[in-house]
Amino acid sequence: MRTRERFPKARRIIVKIGSSLLTRGGRGLDTEALARWTDQIAGLWRDNRPTLLVSSGAVAEGMVRLGWRVRPQNLNELQAAAAVGQTGLIQAYETQFQRHGRRTAQILLTHEDTAHRQRYLNARSTLTTLLSHGVVPIVNENDTVVIDEIRFGDNDTLGALVANLIEADLLVILTDQPGLFDKDPGLYSDARRISEISVDDPHLDRIAGGSRSGLGRGGMITKVRAARLAARSGTGTIIVGGQEPDVLPRLLRGEALGTFLIPDSEPLIARKRWLIGQFQVKGRLILDAGAVRALRQEGKSLLPIGVRQVEGGFRRGDVVSCLSEEGYEVARGLINYDAQEARQIHGQPSHRIAAILGYVDEPELIHRDNLVLL
Repeated sequence: MRTRERFPKARRIIVKIGSSLLTRGGRGLDTEALARWTDQIAGLWRDNRPTLLVSSGAVAEGMVRLGWRVRPQNLNELQAAAAVGQTGLIQAYETQFQRHGRRTAQILLTHEDTAHRQRYLNARSTLTTLLSHGVVPIVNENDTVVIDEIRFGDNDTLGALVANLIEADLLVILTDQPGLFDKDPGLYSDARRISEISVDDPHLDRIAGGSRSGLGRGGMITKVRAARLAARSGTGTIIVGGQEPDVLPRLLRGEALGTFLIPDSEPLIARKRWLIGQFQVKGRLILDAGAVRALRQEGKSLLPIGVRQVEGGFRRGDVVSCLSEEGYEVARGLINYDAQEARQIHGQPSHRIAAILGYVDEPELIHRDNLVLL
């Protein structure tokens, strides 16, 4: 979805609400605000727009319920707060959606669920089935069991991964700022809200990275990265103020609220969308300049001769990262050889694989069908 004029035609929508909006700055769930958003989401469903909700707030709500005024540093205490708060969060949503005769379902995901191909497909099947039965899925990270998510996870990225899963038309990120600004509005009185910008605009990282606006858990830069991830399935992303009255129906009417991050690249096929969502790679391949050019400009497979260095301990079929000699990640893909074999054949022409290994599985280290550019 590449223009606001097409928003009225959007059907599958994901709404992400951050904890700073939901918990009144850590003072417990803002039930009045929550009721307003559920009213709007229920309205989208009545307009035949199946809408999925990605909601933060479990740890913050758990802290309130446990009487903790300061966010704990210990992982076990954070996980305990998440466990306590998640029940309160779902209970609040369930109560609000019941007023509209709408059922809800709790979906807790981890990176492992999106990394494993079969679990990824299972999650997709469950979500689409719930939507087809008129149920509102409420998705959150499974903070009670995952270590890295509770420390570094952000639900902007989770929202983008879910957008890839169900091929959503729009990802709406509700935040405590009216959008993305061309400079920090807290420092510059002449800062202007950007109405729309290509998600691939090279200036976007500088703008988002230098802004203090919208600083929730991850800040604006995580929202921009999430938008780029969502764009791989053709999903457009809106960053918009959650306190704006009737923000969702107004957006869907095409009103120029927030910042529209336009997905300018063509959508990837399903298998490559899954690949790009892999955050935990098993190894790294350092490529020479010729290999980088062959991948980026010519759409070719990765051959052993273009690899200068092999790092990590991966097996055949694992996801590995491909980097330039300057350290920039170029691509990710499913590798055809394990780490030991890759170390033996890297830098060699493909016709020598049989002589080195005693067999040939594939002439490429990574076939282009199993590789996605970043």
